[in-house]
Amino acid sequence: MLSTLGIDTSNYTTSAALLRDGAMCQNKMLLPVKKGELGLRQSDAVFHHVVQLPQILSGLPIADSNLSAVGVSERPRSMEGSYMPCFLVGLGTAQAVSQSCGVPLYRFSHQQGHIAAALYSAGRMELLRREFLAFHVSGGTTEAVRVTPDENLVLRTEIVARSLDLKGGQAVDRVGAMLGLPFPAGKELEALARQAAHIVSVRATMKGADCSLSGVENRCRTMLDRGTPREEVAAFCLSSILSALEGMTDALLKRFGDLPLVFAGGVMSDGILRGALETKYGAFFAQPEYSCDNAAGIAVLAAWKGGLLQ
Repeated sequence: MLSTLGIDTSNYTTSAALLRDGAMCQNKMLLPVKKGELGLRQSDAVFHHVVQLPQILSGLPIADSNLSAVGVSERPRSMEGSYMPCFLVGLGTAQAVSQSCGVPLYRFSHQQGHIAAALYSAGRMELLRREFLAFHVSGGTTEAVRVTPDENLVLRTEIVARSLDLKGGQAVDRVGAMLGLPFPAGKELEALARQAAHIVSVRATMKGADCSLSGVENRCRTMLDRGTPREEVAAFCLSSILSALEGMTDALLKRFGDLPLVFAGGVMSDGILRGALETKYGAFFAQPEYSCDNAAGIAVLAAWKGGLLQ
């Protein structure tokens, strides 16, 4: 029984996953963020990964798995100049495991991992053989990419739309903070929004296929200062993100035609957003456990690259 190990050390989560005979075993741990703060400095993220990654790996049955390949996310995106120090922790560990076990090491981007995790969990791995559109919406990224098959990279990504300022996850966490919710605020914000009796209609600010989310935080602050119920502020925040994603999607489908749509990233674990986009576009989503930062997609890509998945 052959297996592949995936490692991902993002700015939010330490994670590793073992894909063995088509079954996924993953282990992950959020990086600790102090109460009231909205993230970590890279130096702190690197430190916490160094502490947490051995614990994460010890929770996987690697020794009994007949390892055939190791995959790792070495940078945020598959583009020149894309770099974050936190990924070096995972890369160094992956190199050590690869060398000690005598198996190939395959390098991917964090974004590629998110997309592959969505395809795997949605049961749509066949899309790796064709062109499709993928959205990556998280605390550090709100982008749509055109994905095409690539022999070396497995999947090639080209950014075709993005947020010009605030990212979707930043909007969620900043509004969550002003509402007194813990970081990361996604689950609590969704739960609060579902209690809203009234939802304000939102029109997205668009520039072509790109969106702007910079006004969401200020508008939510104004609503809160005027005494708007907290649940309605939460609902407005999510409605603003949804409107922007719909604007991006409509523009891209007009440009590229009726391509399959895949949504990945932590923000897309939100059930309100998912329900609306599935209904309107028939889009595919990562299951919640594969939406937030994880190494599962990296393990999948390593298996595909190594010829274990086809």
